[in-house]
Amino acid sequence: MSMDTIFVTDLRIEAVVGIWDWERALPQTVSIDLALAGDIRSAAAADRIDATFDYRAISKRVDAYVRASKFQLIETMAEKVAELIREEFAVPWVKVSVHKPWAVRGAQDVGITIERGER
Repeated sequence: MSMDTIFVTDLRIEAVVGIWDWERALPQTVSIDLALAGDIRSAAAADRIDATFDYRAISKRVDAYVRASKFQLIETMAEKVAELIREEFAVPWVKVSVHKPWAVRGAQDVGITIERGER
């Protein structure tokens, strides 16, 4: 079976995330990268969006979900986003990276990458 990867990079979302009171007071910008694996040959042959992973619909759903969330940890955010994509969009394998820029003084970026499902 072929495993092709569709990706979305640097999906910027305003979200409440963090453990400190000041982080919980105002939304911060997080950046999310997604990779969705599956066999896209039939979608390419049909040239129809309903035969592949609709990355626009997935991105909009992730955006709405994360904006409405109030996670303390980016680890939880990544896990829940992966779960949402696999369950709601029937994606067999997903890689989710959550970036929280400037979360550590002196560091440009802090983040986590997880992979869930079977390739």
